[in-house]
Amino acid sequence: MKILSTLLSSLVLFFALAGSALASETVNINTADAATLERVLVNIGPAKAQAIVDYRKANGAFRSPEQLAMVKGIGLKTVEKNRDRISVGGARPLAPAAQQASAKPVVKAATKPVQVVRR
Repeated sequence: MKILSTLLSSLVLFFALAGSALASETVNINTADAATLERVLVNIGPAKAQAIVDYRKANGAFRSPEQLAMVKGIGLKTVEKNRDRISVGGARPLAPAAQQASAKPVVKAATKPVQVVRR
């Protein structure tokens, strides 16, 4: 009877821990407010969460989780720790004119031939 009780207790503990590991919350860094960012992301306090919101307002939506490292005070290690908690849905695509400009690099032809002088 004691073996059965121990086995049952172990199974209950296993499923409780497995359930909490699978239920990790994600956050959309393009739409979340500072309080949500602080609550869900690891190593993100109130100041860094507000910095994320401010950066997003100034520079537009994040296109990838790695862009979060462009926010002052957040490094790639923090991004890696939070990779499974970050989503970037809702990133707006570039406007058609901006897409054309970024798709075709501007190359200027030299107006005068370059002369190489050897000494």
